[in-house]
Amino acid sequence: MATIDFEKLIKQDRQERKQPHFSGTLLDYLAIVKENPKIAMLSHQRMYELLTRAGIEVIKTEEHPRLKRIYGNDTIKRYNFFKYDFYGIDKTIMKIMRYFHSAAMRGEEARQVIYLVGPVGAGKSSLMEALKRALEISPPIYSIQDCPMREEPLHLIPKHLRPEFEKQLGIRIEGDLCPVCRYRLKNEYNGEFERYPVTTSEFSIRSRKGIGVVPPVDPNNQDTSVLVGSVDISKMDLYSEDDPRVLSLNGAFNVGNRGIVEFIEVFKNDVEYLHTMITATQEKSIPSPGKGSMIYFDGIILAHSNEAEWNKFKSDHTNEAILDRIVKVEVPYCLELDEEVKIYQKILRNSSFDAHIAPHTIEMASMFAILTRLSPSTKVDALTKLKIYNGEEIVEQGSTKKVDVFELREETPREGMTGISTRFIMKAIDTALSESENNCINPIAIADTLVKATKELAIPDDEKRRYLAFLQDAIKKEYHKVVEKEITRAFIHGYKEQAESLFNNYLDHSEAYVNATKLKDKSTGEELEPDIKFLQSIEEQIGITGTAARGFRQDVTAYMFSLLRNGGTIEYSSYEPLKEAIEKKLTASVKELSRVITKARVRDKEQATKYNAMVDEMKRNGYCDHCCNVILKYAANNLWKD
Repeated sequence: MATIDFEKLIKQDRQERKQPHFSGTLLDYLAIVKENPKIAMLSHQRMYELLTRAGIEVIKTEEHPRLKRIYGNDTIKRYNFFKYDFYGIDKTIMKIMRYFHSAAMRGEEARQVIYLVGPVGAGKSSLMEALKRALEISPPIYSIQDCPMREEPLHLIPKHLRPEFEKQLGIRIEGDLCPVCRYRLKNEYNGEFERYPVTTSEFSIRSRKGIGVVPPVDPNNQDTSVLVGSVDISKMDLYSEDDPRVLSLNGAFNVGNRGIVEFIEVFKNDVEYLHTMITATQEKSIPSPGKGSMIYFDGIILAHSNEAEWNKFKSDHTNEAILDRIVKVEVPYCLELDEEVKIYQKILRNSSFDAHIAPHTIEMASMFAILTRLSPSTKVDALTKLKIYNGEEIVEQGSTKKVDVFELREETPREGMTGISTRFIMKAIDTALSESENNCINPIAIADTLVKATKELAIPDDEKRRYLAFLQDAIKKEYHKVVEKEITRAFIHGYKEQAESLFNNYLDHSEAYVNATKLKDKSTGEELEPDIKFLQSIEEQIGITGTAARGFRQDVTAYMFSLLRNGGTIEYSSYEPLKEAIEKKLTASVKELSRVITKARVRDKEQATKYNAMVDEMKRNGYCDHCCNVILKYAANNLWKD
């Protein structure tokens, strides 16, 4: 085995990550800006450029049937920067990016606080961390050397010369020198601004460079020095009270200039404490400590809190000045099952757990999380609503009328702001993984863990009963359908081939029925009438009978022609209701045989061969020996009782 040369690895990485350090004067910097005017961009534009640099995927929903069912005719933008960390909150991310796009163009949003509100564990803090991370990996910025505000070097140019410089450089110069740099320019450089040194500076959370964080402060002991710095008392003997050299500009706004200032649980602070935030947004300036003049501030102000704090704050009309300077973005829980599953898969990938997880385990846990977040509807039951929100093709039993997802959303516009958090589900998965004796967890184990955890929740009894009902009734029944299908698929040799055969036969007979034509037998060439009984035997599997059958056949035929016109591939899973009907038809035809084989204690040679083939197929589909044994025993005891 070749020995890894760690020294070579370290040196190579250091060389690749080495940033060219610039050291020059304002004149040198002006030459760089002339070459690339974007160097002098403001903080919001810098952030927008960083977030869009990885690419934007524009999705037209008419080309994606599932997304069209979820979003209608909206155009969805997915930003690659967020792609592998955030799921199910596309609309939220689009709102955040709209804010940065507008602010980048120096619109009104450039003078507004972006404020994220939502339930615990919805991803507010993670979004904030992502934005801070974007700054940390960004190229260095040019700044005035030794400036406590790390300010833009163009601030050195006097106001009366700026119009000419702006014309020559093709940019707009905004802002003014901080008191410290103004003093140094006058006393150390005799006002010769072109000689003032300029350097480069990086962003860092740990070093407090360009990223300031303001945690909630005790209302009884609020000190604005946390925000704008203070007067260094140790220097008062050396300099006068109004001398800039006594200033210690190390507050969050000083640190976050040209970058980000984050307010954690912002409304837990006293209102007076937030007045600095008002001037920083609208006036783009902050007070200096002591008796100094206002200091120019160019930064992104991020704030977040839970909804209870927001409701309490906005109910007080005296807070209008702050409310008027806030761009509110709601961060709800994910309501799409497929996306919720990806959240837990991402967390598990980043953990050290190496246990086997049986198919549908994470899916069932995710299903429970989303059901608790959905509001009851008069139009559909909770599980159907979950499937509609996931973009699945759903029709009402006994008819072909589709349930409108937008009508469901209009019923409860605040949906997704309450319910079980991602952290709760993840803790339950962690518990199940930790307690597993066979290094394997399955849906049955996770359901038991969730029941125990839910019983310990500190929530009202009626809500607790509703949550437990989801686990012990709706999800249990849904899992029974899923596991029955899994076992049946494993049992039937060539399941997909049989399903495709049934599907093609149904399409042929359905098309002939709708168009009032005859079918031609491929072998004999004789013309045959559409087999109505065959069509009915498929349709009745999903409760479509009588007059509703004609409409269903027309829907299927029209859907398939539409799919063909758009270049799609026709297969048995193309149309969800028909797929369900075909699978139920196949399930019914083999249920009795699979029940005998699953429950039989002593199997003959033929049964043993079939049983072993079924187990092998299940293992190919993701089951291990342990969970395969557990699932089959569970099925024998719960699905196919005598």
